[in-house]
Amino acid sequence: MPTIYDVAREAGVSAATVSRVLNGRRTVDPEMVARVLTAVRELGYRPNAVARNLRRSRTTLWAVIVPDIGNPFFTSTVRGIEDVAQQAGYSVVLCNSDESPAKEETYVAAALSEQMAGVIIASSGSVKAARCLLDSPVPVVAIDRELPRGAVDTVVVDNEEGARAATRHLLDAGYSRVACVTGPEGVSTADLRLRGYAAALGGAPVVVRTDFREQGGYDAMAALLSSPARPDAVFVASNLMAVGALRCLADRGVEVPGEVGLVGFDEIPWADLVRPSLTTVAQPTYELGRMAARLLADRITAPAARPATVVLPTELRPRRSSAR
Repeated sequence: MPTIYDVAREAGVSAATVSRVLNGRRTVDPEMVARVLTAVRELGYRPNAVARNLRRSRTTLWAVIVPDIGNPFFTSTVRGIEDVAQQAGYSVVLCNSDESPAKEETYVAAALSEQMAGVIIASSGSVKAARCLLDSPVPVVAIDRELPRGAVDTVVVDNEEGARAATRHLLDAGYSRVACVTGPEGVSTADLRLRGYAAALGGAPVVVRTDFREQGGYDAMAALLSSPARPDAVFVASNLMAVGALRCLADRGVEVPGEVGLVGFDEIPWADLVRPSLTTVAQPTYELGRMAARLLADRITAPAARPATVVLPTELRPRRSSAR
């Protein structure tokens, strides 16, 4: 079984440098990091995790807690997190909260009890889970959604401006009765996207709140179609809800975009393939993950630094679903 000294000899560095790389220290020259990681892979070196964790009083694992791993948005985001984590010497444990505050609380408790090196979380809105994280010494980064009642490192997109651009786009296309389907109250993405929609609309908003699932979008669109003041366009505040809304319109025989225009928030891989193709507000999902991982690595190195908030831009991508 290869030792740390075998890795050092193969990489042409000292054993102390190998130890710094494997412990995630960011003061090592990137070229040396690459040589060490290459030697680790080629030799099949496996550090003694038990002994190292006893020395460091924590693991080299990051808990990444997301609401729905089946959502392409989170799949791409987690990939960005994992790529940076691997380079920094950490492994990722993925937890799917299923948009359930109770499951989120269970995963947070597990991450803390297992002495994870850090946590990246897209909160489902659990105040209890947020409080547990804030009261612990474990470094935390909030991603996509702000952590309730807490100041931690955060990476989000400009949700309000993205929703405002989507709503203005529908109004400029000639639609006049624009409704909004958004997520649960208290979840920052749902609330901020609703605020951007209302700001662009200017008049009386028509809003349906639901979960962020495909079926939720289907049911919300059905409710809007049954309304006496039926809208002629809808801004849907998530990708999966937009898919559900499109399915409902197809089932009801409603022509898109002729009878109802539609814009979703967040790109989906098949947005160009569905008919009509779906207008979306695209987010830099991979970059969201990479930035969150960088913030977490920095937080582990400098735990006393002030929390940072990174806001990334969105991009409106017009397609047929909103072209009246």
